[in-house]
Amino acid sequence: MKFIIPAFLSAFLFVNTVDAQSPVKYTAAQAHSHNDYAQNIPFLRAYYQQFGSIEADIFLKNDSIFVAHDQKYITSKNTFNALYLKPILDQIEKNKGSIYPDKNLSLQLLIDLKTPGKETIAALIKELKPHTNIFYPKGTVKIVLSGEVPSPEEFEQYPDYLFFDGRPDIQYTKGQLEKIGLISQDFTKYTHWNGKGILVKSDKNAIEAVIKKVHEKGKKVRFWATPDNVNAWKMLMNMGLDYLNTDKVEELGPYLRNRPDAEYTAQNIQPVYQPTYRNNDKESKVRNIILLIGDGMGLAQIYSGVTANRGELNLTRFLNIGFSKTNAADSYITDSAAGATAMATGKKARNRAIGVDTNNIPLLNLPDKIKPLGIKTGLISAGNIVDATPAAFFAHRSDRSMEALIAHDYLKSPVDILIGGGSALFNKEKISDSLQLKGIQYSNQWQDLNTLKTPFVLLNDAKTVSILNGRGNFLAEAFKKTQESLVKNKKGFFIMAEGAQIDYGGHANKVPYVVTEMLDFDQLIGEAMRFADSNGETLVIVTADHETGGMTLLDGDLKKGYVDGHFSTNDHTSVMVPVFAYGPHSMDFRGVYENTEIYEKILRLFNLYGKK
Repeated sequence: MKFIIPAFLSAFLFVNTVDAQSPVKYTAAQAHSHNDYAQNIPFLRAYYQQFGSIEADIFLKNDSIFVAHDQKYITSKNTFNALYLKPILDQIEKNKGSIYPDKNLSLQLLIDLKTPGKETIAALIKELKPHTNIFYPKGTVKIVLSGEVPSPEEFEQYPDYLFFDGRPDIQYTKGQLEKIGLISQDFTKYTHWNGKGILVKSDKNAIEAVIKKVHEKGKKVRFWATPDNVNAWKMLMNMGLDYLNTDKVEELGPYLRNRPDAEYTAQNIQPVYQPTYRNNDKESKVRNIILLIGDGMGLAQIYSGVTANRGELNLTRFLNIGFSKTNAADSYITDSAAGATAMATGKKARNRAIGVDTNNIPLLNLPDKIKPLGIKTGLISAGNIVDATPAAFFAHRSDRSMEALIAHDYLKSPVDILIGGGSALFNKEKISDSLQLKGIQYSNQWQDLNTLKTPFVLLNDAKTVSILNGRGNFLAEAFKKTQESLVKNKKGFFIMAEGAQIDYGGHANKVPYVVTEMLDFDQLIGEAMRFADSNGETLVIVTADHETGGMTLLDGDLKKGYVDGHFSTNDHTSVMVPVFAYGPHSMDFRGVYENTEIYEKILRLFNLYGKK
């Protein structure tokens, strides 16, 4: 199926889809600390990042073995024993026989011989011999010799704990191959790629052929002189390289350890609604307005969902798109309280403020404003209903932390339907009793959803967990019940529904969390579009209060639904967020404007048609 992305937006919606996700599950065990001795703290920096491979260049001088890149850097302090052997022995003693606390992890120590092999190896054996029990195949440290190594014909002369670094173009016998611990090659032999963009096809094919050749021999492969940045690491991972060569130990380590939180592959494709575009682009009557807020949803979050769903969402079928500027009254970066207050009241607020101006004076919000027009309101959240975004549409408090008072504010609100989490607080504050006295039905049992009569409040904390933890189709079902309950009102309705947990995933810096919440929110969007098409008098607006996490997409596969993301912060950012509109007057929401304009545009439409 085809979908349309406006040209001005397409520049933002980019992800590298050239390479598919590698089947290898990368961890720091696939990291190689190149020239490790050049670190200001040799061995330990890479060790505490749990690197699987560490490299040390050694020189034999006056019967002693030193670690250095060049003989001129040799000092009495940088001996192989002091910098590597003793720290390894200390850790193995500490971990009761294993190099790492996790006994499933091992360490490859790549020793690059810079002085003639026979003499240097003999001196090395002398130092290693008292400790052979810690070396592979008996122990968890594997010694691999590189550089001035003997010819393959001589490999068998050396102890079983010494292995050698081979080359892909050398033909080894079966016996010689058993002494090969690793196969390495100069990356620049195949390409001069600088790590930016992608490898040209011929270079990529050559590198993949080498990796395949080595793997067919049952060996692991490493390249030296590779570009050392995230894009290069990812490209090499996609090609199945066994060890990533780096000098950036404390950047690569966290990057690899974070792979489970950075990657997500959707197993199924969600159905996407085919809109009729009934009255879309027309300035015809608007009876109902549905405002869908993806909390923390920026362009990267949206495109992560597009990628996971193999190239399309309900959201990508909108034709009218604008951008909202989200700054708060007192800050370049907004929080949800100020962001939602702007959309609910049309006024910029200070961060943390709910439904009040900069002097903490209560502001009339949309439900207050449209009540005299006979328009009914429903509020839905996939999070706590007293949290900042939904609260801004019914409460008036100087700080979002005043949750008990925010809950009590609902008793003075004209909002007809409230669905979300927060039952524990409502029960504690005995608000449920007050609701019943006002003739408002209350339940904290999700199974009561379809039997409740408007006005009603349904709060169930068990149904507002994350999608990953089993929330299910909460948003779409809550929306369906709300619109069915309000649609009979001749004057129309206003529904605000929040995909609250896109934001939670951004704060947690977890791509699977973000993507699954984005996909769930999109199902809600599809339901809203379907309802809008059923009557041609409903306007659907989809936006965000802010972006969360500074999310970027470093890789992905549109055919496999694979997403690889990265976060620059665990908090909000200041970037503009998109505003999508569908239905009559949807063109009113194109352009770039302040978030307060969303309120103004909604109120203007209700006033325009609500008085007729």
